Amino acid sequence: MGFIKFIMITDKTYNKKVLSGMSFQELEKFIVENNEPAFRAKQLQYWLCRKHANDFQSMSNLSKDFKKKLEDIAVISDIKINQKLVSKDGTVKYLLEYPDGNVVETVLMSFEKRPNLTACVSTQVGCAIGCAFCATGKRGFIRNLEAREIVEQIMTIQRDMNISVTNLVYMGQGEPLLNYDETVKSINIFNTDFEIGMRRITVSTCGIVPKIYKLADINRQLILALSLHAPDDELRKKLIPIGEKYPLEEVIKAVKFYAEKTGRRVTIEYILIDGVNDSPEQAEKVNKLLKGIKYNVNLIPYNPVGDSEFKKPSPERVNRFLRVLEKINKKVTVRLERGTDIAAACGQLSGEFL
Repeated sequence: MGFIKFIMITDKTYNKKVLSGMSFQELEKFIVENNEPAFRAKQLQYWLCRKHANDFQSMSNLSKDFKKKLEDIAVISDIKINQKLVSKDGTVKYLLEYPDGNVVETVLMSFEKRPNLTACVSTQVGCAIGCAFCATGKRGFIRNLEAREIVEQIMTIQRDMNISVTNLVYMGQGEPLLNYDETVKSINIFNTDFEIGMRRITVSTCGIVPKIYKLADINRQLILALSLHAPDDELRKKLIPIGEKYPLEEVIKAVKFYAEKTGRRVTIEYILIDGVNDSPEQAEKVNKLLKGIKYNVNLIPYNPVGDSEFKKPSPERVNRFLRVLEKINKKVTVRLERGTDIAAACGQLSGEFL
């Protein structure tokens, strides 16, 4: 007869409450349940969200006994920085590991002569969309992130760099609107607990039509960005497979509804791929497609991904496409290339070590 060996878990962090990423209401509930006055939640929120505290002992306005109690029942974070890369242009990319072993990437961008610090967050581990030009899609979908896990990406950056993020773009790994509830919950935490204004938050989508309408009904002032990338359904289905489910006519109708309901311009993202979607004729089609919508266009020259057959267009082809768009709308820009040397640019987030 065999013997079963029992192992006693002695790790002192086992079953401790993770505070980083909690909403204020969750934090207050935790404090009260542990027989502490509710005002302690406000104190903790200040140290976690504004002062980027790495440990409880540095929280100077907390009593010695309360800090000791926190050490016994809680930890600040359970996320590990697996890799941190710094680009020659100052962009910083983090490969973050969650307790279940899954990893995501998040990126911090700064720009000369601008005070803003912009972070690009992930909403899923992997992605189910499978865009032909995107490294994340090649990984496939693994799981959704909880709101706490999305928020913790920013808190990890802030603790590591001792800075405050001012702008957020939901453009990392995953499709935010396929993780709608947790994405919106994280946005509300950033807005209320971190005091990041809605106008400083951008949510990018490849066109999940029902969720665009749902997001519009919230009637918040955040920016919606549509990943368009093609002026017609035939090409778009090849580049973005979910185009089979949501035809361009339905997507554009939803985007127009969002712009009218919120009073906000939408951002149209368009990755330019050499010889695929960057001709003047295709630019004319984009102008026709977007007629009647308040929008800005953000052109993104393709960033190399692995052994892909796609290529970046020449500056001449980019400028030619831009000039056609500007005949109808002057609010067209070419995205400043950031972090390509560390695979941190649009479409390059693979969730792997470099």
